[in-house]
Amino acid sequence: MGGAEGVVPGWRRLRGWPGRTLLRGCGAGTMAPPKENVSLLFKLYCLTVMTLVAATYTVALRYTRTAETELYFVTTAVCITEVIKLFLSVGILAKETGSLGRLMTSLRENLLGSPKELLKLSVPSVVYAVQNNMAFLALSNLDAAVYQVTYQLKIPCTALCTVLMLNRSLNKLQWFSVFMLCGGVTLVQWKPAQATKVQMEQNPLLGFGAIAIAVLCSGFAGVYFEKVLKSSDTSLWVRNIQLYLSGIVVTLIGVYMSEGAQVLEKGFFYGYTYYVVFVILLASVGGLYTSVVVKYTDNIMKGFSAAAAIVLSTVASVMLFGLQITVSFSLGALLVCISIYLYGLPRQDTTKIQPTSSETVSLKEKLISV
Repeated sequence: MGGAEGVVPGWRRLRGWPGRTLLRGCGAGTMAPPKENVSLLFKLYCLTVMTLVAATYTVALRYTRTAETELYFVTTAVCITEVIKLFLSVGILAKETGSLGRLMTSLRENLLGSPKELLKLSVPSVVYAVQNNMAFLALSNLDAAVYQVTYQLKIPCTALCTVLMLNRSLNKLQWFSVFMLCGGVTLVQWKPAQATKVQMEQNPLLGFGAIAIAVLCSGFAGVYFEKVLKSSDTSLWVRNIQLYLSGIVVTLIGVYMSEGAQVLEKGFFYGYTYYVVFVILLASVGGLYTSVVVKYTDNIMKGFSAAAAIVLSTVASVMLFGLQITVSFSLGALLVCISIYLYGLPRQDTTKIQPTSSETVSLKEKLISV
């Protein structure tokens, strides 16, 4: 669900919610997190929905690409997804601004009055378009469970882009989890699980190549968009609107270049079924819904969500597509789930020296004597 993963776990996309703003004077690249207390039940609800959306999207998309029906045009589906995201973002911005007049003023200033910003955001738009098309190609050639596990390579890719582009650092545990994740994905691909109920011809090598491109696109575009966000105090939803406007133009060009003649002959919505519409809606709403999880939860809970999505995708693949689980797949998936959890553990603040227990006792004695 590139461009809105948002999905991305949220920290890679930084999709926010109305009211989240960038603060000046907080240090370079610092985003002020919202200080809102919510119940554990609400957090679990948000994570449950996000997990179900992520797993359902992958399985449903796989089904639409392997069902014995006329295949729809991938590029048109990606384009429609961008259109829906645009309308949803405009609606959220309208709620954020509070009135139609302020909404129109904001759109006029940031769209018509900022052509350079639109051009700047055309870079991630192109990358996201490639990523989304690669996801369709990958799921046309790989099972949903294999895809779900392998796609987690976006974590080390994003980490590397973060280090190179934002000058951040990772601790030893995070680096260890990155290598563990790569090892887990290698095990999954070593002897890929086969789906016995899918009769269509598939090319696993092509599928893995498509995932590799999607992973690279996800890492670069996510960090690039984060850098653009933190370079100014422009509203997050204004940035999203700029991104999706560029994305619509880019995807329309993609439709024309790759399948223009066929679209003109058969129609823009050729091959669409209720399942295809369902997949498009999941891709559109799922990424924006991730923003709620970004706001109210932490990386550990998002890690559990990603691991749960892998498990659900595997179970669904066994039931729907006859996936035959191998030992290497099971071990690889387990390593990936553990690495996601380790990567999300909170980092210790080593910049401050904490007093030892003896120092604390002596300090108390001095205070008592005074």
